[in-house]
Amino acid sequence: MTQRGDIARGHTLVEFVIAIALGLLVTAGAVSLYTAQRSVFERSSDAMRIREAGLTSLTLMGQQIQMAGFVPADTARFVRPPPLFGCSGGRPTGADDSVACEALPARSDGIVVRYVGDTVSTWPSATGQSTDCLGQAVTNSNAALGGQGVLVVNRYFARVSGSTGEPELYCEGNGKAGSAQPLVEGVEYVRFRYWLAGGSAAMDASAVTASQWAKIVAVDLCVLVRGAPQGRRVRYVDCDGASALGADMRARQAFWRRVAIRNHAEESL
Repeated sequence: MTQRGDIARGHTLVEFVIAIALGLLVTAGAVSLYTAQRSVFERSSDAMRIREAGLTSLTLMGQQIQMAGFVPADTARFVRPPPLFGCSGGRPTGADDSVACEALPARSDGIVVRYVGDTVSTWPSATGQSTDCLGQAVTNSNAALGGQGVLVVNRYFARVSGSTGEPELYCEGNGKAGSAQPLVEGVEYVRFRYWLAGGSAAMDASAVTASQWAKIVAVDLCVLVRGAPQGRRVRYVDCDGASALGADMRARQAFWRRVAIRNHAEESL
């Protein structure tokens, strides 16, 4: 009886060890599958956030650039300043009619868009006034407009937020000068190139002369958006169309759009 009991206990111990080993294998497989699925989900979610940020940025800036030079039918012509002005590797600063460029660390471009605002070309404020890109009422009176309408001036650029440390697309409207606000998070770089009437290639802002800004007929936009850390270096195509390997562990994607200046008519500016 003792020998048979020892054998029975021996069988039970072996079976117990086998059961534990099988359990560990199943658990390891489940954990591995969960980790893989979670990683795929996070990358997919990050890619979706990048795409949303890129398309939103192109839409917001594209809508405003299309308005460049707009003048309502019941408003007198205005002569100065031109509808567009750009900065290569910097943000626009200074007065609305004499903009200068301030260099940005990331060498991202900036742009100034000007047009005459009314309750149709902009969303009206609570008091029925024209608004800028941030929804702020624009109240400047412009003698060049014959006392009618207001000149809306919106400036776009990308920089790193001083509070969050994340790159963002900013807009500064003349409803409250000097008060730029972030619009889209994750926008690391913005590139603008300009087409002149009859031109064979798009130009950087630094190549456009003062007299040529009124002759711009289209603008090429590109935004480079970065995502969350992924634990691996990711290759991407930048705004110049060159393949690059990220220096950090974040995914990046560039988005492009060409915008025609609908209100281009040199003689009406």
